[in-house]
Amino acid sequence: MKINFRAAAAMLSVSALAAACGSTSSPTKNSKTASTAPVTLTLWQNYGTEANATATQNLITAFEKIHPNVTIKDVAQPASNYFSLLQAAAVSHTGPDLAVMWTGLFTLQYKGYLQNLKSYVPASSLARMRGMKWTAPGFNPSAGSYVIPLEDQFYIGFYNKALFRQAGISSVPKTWSALFSDCAKFKAAGITCLDYGSGSQSLGAEFYPWYDLSYMMMGGYPLSKWQGLYNGSVRWTSPRVVSQLANWQRLYSSGYTNKNVVTAINSLTTFGQGKAAMLIKGNWDTATLEKLLGKNLGVFVPPFSNAPQQGIVQYPGDGFAMTSYSSHKTTAAEFLNFLTTAQAGHIIAASGLIPDVKGVSTSDPVSRAMLALGSGASHYPMLDNVVQPSVVTAGSTILPALLAGQMSPRTAAGKLEAAWSALPPAQRGSTWGSYGG
Repeated sequence: MKINFRAAAAMLSVSALAAACGSTSSPTKNSKTASTAPVTLTLWQNYGTEANATATQNLITAFEKIHPNVTIKDVAQPASNYFSLLQAAAVSHTGPDLAVMWTGLFTLQYKGYLQNLKSYVPASSLARMRGMKWTAPGFNPSAGSYVIPLEDQFYIGFYNKALFRQAGISSVPKTWSALFSDCAKFKAAGITCLDYGSGSQSLGAEFYPWYDLSYMMMGGYPLSKWQGLYNGSVRWTSPRVVSQLANWQRLYSSGYTNKNVVTAINSLTTFGQGKAAMLIKGNWDTATLEKLLGKNLGVFVPPFSNAPQQGIVQYPGDGFAMTSYSSHKTTAAEFLNFLTTAQAGHIIAASGLIPDVKGVSTSDPVSRAMLALGSGASHYPMLDNVVQPSVVTAGSTILPALLAGQMSPRTAAGKLEAAWSALPPAQRGSTWGSYGG
């Protein structure tokens, strides 16, 4: 998912959760007709004022209309310590029935207090959703699921069409060489080629480098090899990784980025003000950038590859999970099942998001352009959702310093490798997604 609260939350104790919640009894198959007695569910989310918050409230309203005996309390928790609050509530069994959860290894990290939905949400409903493997134990969908995704998310490049025209560039770059060539033209025209800095992240005043690294590793390895970055069969110190990092650092050393990449504040604003030609972020920033740039906003696949990229980061980054200690599992499961319906998909689309429900799309032109880029491409997960959280934490400090020329690519790669090597054996198993057992 998009925001680097993950870096702080990754420091929480997973073993404590498993010990506190591991004794939860196995679920009973949800085959009974729902009761008409009044039921109140509590839902926790950390969406702040994002479109996701609007979508959540609209989904609750629609569900309550269908189920007049059910009330869902939408509790907005502070994003900065959301997962620590969930952990504390799990230990005392005083938390919500439903909770926003990020997918991939982040889900598996917290599975000690999440309910496997295999016996609660029908397989036919799960089949209506995209990318369910990333919500499953061991990334194996036959083993069930912990999360029903809310939306289809992208790590993506944005570009300013007006600045491309001003620099005499007629199309977006598709390779490293084309990117360096275009950046030289932008520099000659007095335009920053790529803008870096904080944006939708709410912790720290630096950019979040895992957007870029996801595409750098895509340019280095096919999806079938990405598992190696998790289990160690692909070393972070490999020549291919070092080469990709060196090309990325060259963008800064050549003067193609803003000079203050480590300390820049709110790159969304500077890009939206027409001060840079390109920006790499997540699709949750689309609405903000559309307001700033209007029809001049375009999207592209970051070209961090020697040959045109054959993939795109398109992934169900977040959604809703049921807690293992909920006392209203049948009703909570009904809400999760509702999220898989076309009605829910249309509500999500109307909130400005890209629904994860198959067959339901979006009318937003920029979002539709992203979907078009993903059509026929290999869909990669967000790299920070499928490598270990402690490696993500380390990389969030190492990579900005690398780009700013404060360390060499080889040194940065060595530090990433050291972060992986420091993991306990249970957190770097041979099977991708075995994190946490």
